[in-house]
Amino acid sequence: MASRSAGAQSSGPSTRWLFGDQLGPHFLDDHDGPVLLVESRRVFARRRFHRQKAHLVLSAMRHRARELGDRVTYLRTETYGDALAQVDGPLQVIQPTSRAAVDLVRRLAEQREIERLPDRGYATSRRDFEAWAERRTGKRLLMEDFYRDARRRTGLLMEGDDPVGGTWNYDHENREPAPKRATLGVPEPWWPTEDDIDEEVRADLDRWEADGDVRFLGNDGPRRFAATHDEASHVLRDFVAHRLPEFGPHEDAVLEDDDWMAHSMLSAPMNLGLLDPIEVAGRAEEAHRDGDVPIASAEGFVRQVIGWRDYIWHLYWHLGEEHRHANKLNQRRKLPDWWLDLDAEATDARCLSHTLAGIRDHGWVHHIPRLMILGGYALQRGWRPDELTDWFHRAFVDGYDWVMVPNVVGMSQHADGGILATKPYLSGGAYIDRMTDHCKGCPFDPKVRVGEKACPFTAGYWWFLDRQRERLAGNHRMAQTLRGLDRLKDREALVDQEERRGSEPPVTADR
Repeated sequence: MASRSAGAQSSGPSTRWLFGDQLGPHFLDDHDGPVLLVESRRVFARRRFHRQKAHLVLSAMRHRARELGDRVTYLRTETYGDALAQVDGPLQVIQPTSRAAVDLVRRLAEQREIERLPDRGYATSRRDFEAWAERRTGKRLLMEDFYRDARRRTGLLMEGDDPVGGTWNYDHENREPAPKRATLGVPEPWWPTEDDIDEEVRADLDRWEADGDVRFLGNDGPRRFAATHDEASHVLRDFVAHRLPEFGPHEDAVLEDDDWMAHSMLSAPMNLGLLDPIEVAGRAEEAHRDGDVPIASAEGFVRQVIGWRDYIWHLYWHLGEEHRHANKLNQRRKLPDWWLDLDAEATDARCLSHTLAGIRDHGWVHHIPRLMILGGYALQRGWRPDELTDWFHRAFVDGYDWVMVPNVVGMSQHADGGILATKPYLSGGAYIDRMTDHCKGCPFDPKVRVGEKACPFTAGYWWFLDRQRERLAGNHRMAQTLRGLDRLKDREALVDQEERRGSEPPVTADR
């Protein structure tokens, strides 16, 4: 891994300081001067991240340093401040992806020359988003409207002023239940091959753990996610050719024997900055125009890449720091240890056990286990949204502050009172039974809400509504559901049962 002394840069051009999630070529396409990458050990000592996340981030940074050769100064220090003290001359910084990093750059800019460049790596710039939000003139911000605006600006899946196929949104075709077979039947994703850098990273992490400097979540395992632009490009090509055609219809389904389904496995490399989203969405559009991918699958994927992903990024900044601390439902229970530690064996509920095992073993599960199983259970149990946000950030290989704050606080936990979603994203066991194959082998029955076989999701659904009735009473989208609460003949017994269960893992009586 090449590096050069920092002092040699004092009279030369600006050094571009790249953070560990700014690793793709588009972060340097206007800069041919020196580059700085900083590996701060304290980041991993301060918080308990998933072992495979730490491996992926460090592998990606060290691979990028190797690619850049003599252009790069790669510093391994305790803190960013320690590193920058070794670098002379002016710096350039592209807007970082977290408020903490922005604050760090702001403080450093008071002490030395730092040119701060606009954000990149998203299909919509912050300037364009704020202009779009201002044009709403008091209307509620809606992802669907933002997405359509992004399609018009980028021209993706457009025919002039109209969407390809005449329809903007194919969600109605992309909500098929879990198929009646063990797997979706598509090829596995293309997996990268580890090399000497991965071996070096693994040895370093082992040593840090042995020294007692850091503690990790989850299990070590083979690197599943791309760590270079070339690897990520290969994953993208393979996904579009072999998996994207089946992505749309079953994107919300879950199968126990098919961890990956037809998902792209691109969220982690994209959040490392290895691919530009316009390039990613453009590849899907090209495949549709060539007749290789149905419009529903192409549109569903493009929606995720330039719609939802960008929308979350912009809301993180637009809503301000206070959004992180929102707790409009006054959920105050702390996350239990069995959840924090990814103890999949602590519960007999198959959906929970399987999902926690997936995170433990891979640092990843797709969006429905995240939203409907993990998020739904936490919402029903009354857990603190700020603690849940932090856990998602640390436990997932693709988790970053900007990703998880709006997704968890707003979408998953409805803690912002309806800024992101008009009603709580909540379901009982019936939804899990329809969209997954978990229930057929579970000792709990999704149709039962009281007693030994009571499904924790079915019972938890009504328990949540009972606790939150007054806060949700003014939401017209919840009116019919709340009326259903009044018709429960076993409501008192259900509430007593769930109060006693609390945050304990759901287990069978004969355990």
